Amino acid sequence: MNAPIDAVAALMREVAEKTILPRYQSLAASEIVEKAHDDVVTIADRESEAMLAEGLARILPEAAIVGEEAAHSDGAVMDRRGADLCWIVDPLDGTNNFARGKPPFGMIIALAANGETQAGWLWDPLNERLCHAEIGKGAFIDGTRITARPTGEDMPVAAISTVFLNEEQRHEVQRNVAPHFRLVDIPRCAAEQYPRLALGVNDVSVFNRTLAWDHAAGVLWLNEAGGRAARLDGSPYRPDQDGTGLLAAASPALWDRLAACIP
Repeated sequence: MNAPIDAVAALMREVAEKTILPRYQSLAASEIVEKAHDDVVTIADRESEAMLAEGLARILPEAAIVGEEAAHSDGAVMDRRGADLCWIVDPLDGTNNFARGKPPFGMIIALAANGETQAGWLWDPLNERLCHAEIGKGAFIDGTRITARPTGEDMPVAAISTVFLNEEQRHEVQRNVAPHFRLVDIPRCAAEQYPRLALGVNDVSVFNRTLAWDHAAGVLWLNEAGGRAARLDGSPYRPDQDGTGLLAAASPALWDRLAACIP
């Protein structure tokens, strides 16, 4: 791996060991704050983001930084996504799980240039699994190049997030998708969901909310693994663009099959 890949991976491991793992199943009630309905932030999120931002600034001082918690406090932070170079940081993905003392949770970092993701890292601190990718260079797990594989089930497995859908949208999923796919629960953690799509656990996913810190790294990683992740109309996902709706699949053929079910 190239030096920046190693440096970011080492930083993620260090930060997880110092700020996340010591607080797993040890959070006080005062260390969990509700940001919005069904969305919380913990002291581990905030401390992790601060440490990651400091470390990433050392690795590439010229790159802007967009962190989830910084953007929540100041919406203007989102304007940095289209910078010449930009780190996009989810300091603790799956916070709701973490706050309940349950897996999965992880850390996600992407590096973008002019709004196009160039590299991505997904770190699972409990299982010590690193997924990383560089654009045009393939996808890797713990340094071994991987190729996405479907589940092979007769009825493909669909992990679909309905958390942010309204009642009518949920009915549409049941009406249009359920007859053709076996629906399963989502992990509520993009750092876990993208690996599931490449490792033969799930075949397809639909994401309604598509924030850059949740998806920039995973989209690149899955596409580099030979799967497909794209907007509902087939256009590429770009972390510098707002919008809803993202389809991800273990193969282009499965992506097409799912897209045909989405009105």
